Parts: sequence; structure tokens; C-alpha cells
Amino acid sequence: MRSILFSALALAAGSLAADCNGHAELCSRQYSKVTFVGAHNSPFVGVGPADNQFTSPTEQLDQGIRFLQAATQDKDGSPQMCHTSCILEDAGSLQDYLQSIKTWVDGHANEVVTLLITNGDAIDINKFGDAFKATGLDGYVFTPDKQLGLDEWPTLGDMISSGNRVVVFMDYNMDTSKVPYILDEFQYYFETPFSPTKDNFIQCNVDRPAGASAGDRMFLANHNLNIELFPDVLIPAPLQASDTNSVASITSQTDICMKNYGRYPNVVLLDFVSEGDTIAVQNQLNGL
Repeated sequence: MRSILFSALALAAGSLAADCNGHAELCSRQYSKVTFVGAHNSPFVGVGPADNQFTSPTEQLDQGIRFLQAATQDKDGSPQMCHTSCILEDAGSLQDYLQSIKTWVDGHANEVVTLLITNGDAIDINKFGDAFKATGLDGYVFTPDKQLGLDEWPTLGDMISSGNRVVVFMDYNMDTSKVPYILDEFQYYFETPFSPTKDNFIQCNVDRPAGASAGDRMFLANHNLNIELFPDVLIPAPLQASDTNSVASITSQTDICMKNYGRYPNVVLLDFVSEGDTIAVQNQLNGL
């Protein structure tokens, strides 16, 4: 009888271990107290100078990445997944990108996923909303009823139970009065310096928004190493990705963040997430 009971408990524990982003311990943790490894420029896949990943967004999610950043540009009046310009790198329409995320989310009921979308061309926010609706991804989005402070976010377990488990941020040119679930990144986050090179790589200073207080914000640490070919011309550093994404390299930055702010970053944004120790360091920073 005792062995049957222990077997049942072990089976239950095993099922609980995959409850919330793969770990039972995360179910009771607020979203704002979780550290996510993020895929920088997640749709730009390949080995060219404008590519930041070796694997597709679906493969990134399969790996355990739960924070996907992506850039858009205006192409014929619609948001297109383009890096700097659609001539340089065009990974297809926003709708196709979101459809791949929706398909993955459909098949993974116990996962909270975050999207950070850039909108440097100030494309009409309703066109982003249209793409979410067309794919059905809007059925999963998290929409707060007010701006949330650091201690006011729901737990991952609550988000999963409610079904509102896709969190969407945009860097600029959003309008929550029109699309309420595309949240203002810089109301909720600060970032360390963007596109760091070896000269300013290991630091944890507030860069954007300028003059922001770290107190009640989540924060994103940019840990994607770049090579400066010419003044203001940067390319990713794929040959260094295994070292850049190692536990030693990432924690050399996150330890500075802990010293500065008393907490680890909410996001560590990486190029080439398939290389190095990405998931191991995510687990380590979450105390798992």
C-alpha cells in the first residue's frame, strides 16, 4: 500500500514539475519576479550579417525560450518582419510570424510566452491588432486593467489558469486606447545599453528610457555581443556565441545587476540562443 502511495505521489510530482513554464516552482511566482532568457531578433534566422539566430522562433520555443523579441518595418503599409530595412532582411509578414507563435501556444497549455515587438516606423497600431485577430493569438493575450507595479503582476499559474498567457510589449508607437493588450515596454521596463560591443558589454546601467528610475520597473539586460565593422555599423558575433551565452559570461553581467538593483534582470536578451548555456542559466537565475 505504501509503495502504491509513494508511486502516486511521485507521478503527481512529475506532472506538477511541468505545470508552469516547465517548473512547478514557477506557478506561484509573479510574472515580474521571473527571469526569462530572450531571443533577440527572433525571426531573423541564418548565417548572414543581419541574422541574429540559427533556429526558427518555433525551435526557440521548443528549446525553452519564452521571450521573443522581433523587429518590424513598414512594407506597403503593413508591418513586416524586417531587420533595419526590408531590403536587408525580410522574414515575412507579421501575421505569418504570429501564426507560428499561435500554433505553438495552442499545443503548450502550461506556458507563458512574451513578445516584444519594435515599431520604429510608427505603423498604425490597429494593423498590429488586425494581425493578432487574424491569427487568433488575441484570444491568449494578457490585458491588465491598469498599469501594474512591480508587485502587482499575477503569478504564472494565474495567467495559465485564466488562459491569458501571452504578454505583448512594444517599444514605441503603441496606443493602449486602441489595442489595450500591446503594452508600452518602457512603462514597465528599463533596458541596459542596446547593441553592446566588447568595449561596453559587461555592465548593467540604465539606458532606455533615459533618466528612468529602476525602482518599480522590470528590466532587460542586453547580452548580445556585436562587432563594429565601421563607425555605427554593427553586426552580430556568431563565432563568439557559445562563449557569450555561457553561464560565466551571462552571470558576469547579471551579478552586476544584482549588486546595482538587488535583483536579477527579468530578461537576458541573447543572439543565437541555440548556442551556449541559455536554458541552464535561465534556470540558475530563477533558483531552479
